[in-house]
Amino acid sequence: MTGWLEITQGHAPLIVAFPHTGTELADVEDQFRSPWLARRDADWWVDRLYGFARGLGATTIRSRLSRSVIDLNRDPSGASLYPGQATTELCPTTTFDGDPLYAGAMPDEAEIARRREIWFAPYHAALGTEIARLRALHPRIVLYDAHSIRSHVPRLFRGELPQFNIGTNGGVTCDPALEAAVTGICADSGLSHVLNGRFRGGWTTRHHGRPETGVHAIQMELAMRGYMDEPEAINEARWPTPFTPERAAAIVPILTDIVKACIAFAEQE
Repeated sequence: MTGWLEITQGHAPLIVAFPHTGTELADVEDQFRSPWLARRDADWWVDRLYGFARGLGATTIRSRLSRSVIDLNRDPSGASLYPGQATTELCPTTTFDGDPLYAGAMPDEAEIARRREIWFAPYHAALGTEIARLRALHPRIVLYDAHSIRSHVPRLFRGELPQFNIGTNGGVTCDPALEAAVTGICADSGLSHVLNGRFRGGWTTRHHGRPETGVHAIQMELAMRGYMDEPEAINEARWPTPFTPERAAAIVPILTDIVKACIAFAEQE
């Protein structure tokens, strides 16, 4: 661990990344209207959910920083990854539900550049370093970007989100065999799933996924109902609900099969 960035090195041909599980607000906490609002949209407990991955030899990289400070899975230029659809910015100014995050002035260009230099660039540089280290050991590797979101966020998508949301940016960021393996496990689970639906993969998947160089990237966005309780009303007293292994027990074996399939794909001749 180095300050806000946690890296655990393994030797299997797999990196599991957690850009959005952090809750630290760094040196900008007093600028937010509410620390709870600034933490509300975290990918709650996802790093715990995939706790088994290190035992399989995976390298993990996790930011302890809240996505409200800077979103490590957005285009650093500020360009939208989902043109025409509601989303949040590189340095978000609202929550997923559209609630304003800042009590006063929002981050200007200079402040966004500062945050990009302090946090965004080092995170992706660290990912690049781990990719290079593992590529020196393996002909190909998988970068698995692990996310989750509430099942119902009307501003971002209609209705209830499928349980498994697989993103490969239309098949660009990984080999079709990997995409098929992961999709097949989700289909066999009997739970709802979609490939390249509302979530097609963010900056991590699109930037680092280069199948032609042996780096295959895939994003998994889970609906949170699969591993934690989601109350109908989200408020400070009721959110987040706690993580318990018993509540997550139904989905962990499926995720374990997915992670094993990623390793098996990378290890094929």
